Amino acid sequence: MRNLVLLIILCSAFIFNCNTQKRPISSKSKRLQNIKDNDTVKISSDKVEYEIIIIEPGYNYWLASTARPEGYYSQQFMESRNYQYVIEWNSRVLQPSRFSPNLYELQIDYQPNIDYGYEVNYKLYNYFIYFQLKYNQRLGSFTPRI
Repeated sequence: MRNLVLLIILCSAFIFNCNTQKRPISSKSKRLQNIKDNDTVKISSDKVEYEIIIIEPGYNYWLASTARPEGYYSQQFMESRNYQYVIEWNSRVLQPSRFSPNLYELQIDYQPNIDYGYEVNYKLYNYFIYFQLKYNQRLGSFTPRI
């Protein structure tokens, strides 16, 4: 089985909790908190034989609470944007004197002629949107939108 590993590892500052009074939380809040606590998103499928691993504090929570739901964008739209974002991302990885190597650590191997499936494209596309919004970066001519 071929494995394509799209590994994005970004370091973020430590988040310190203050010692405040705890209130009872709803089941929806509990679900979102569990998602927030899990900083690793891994999508893999034997059907498409590719996987993507995203380790980014806050991304999983943002994906569940803020991003457009699955089905909102077509796979073709996301593939097109992902390819453009990957080209710019990889260009920045190769220029550590111009772009922070703390933000752009590893290249992403994304080929436009391979069908990665909807889920991989959805998670990758939304990661690029999240990244641009969180770190105030612009990976292309498109304004990142939710």
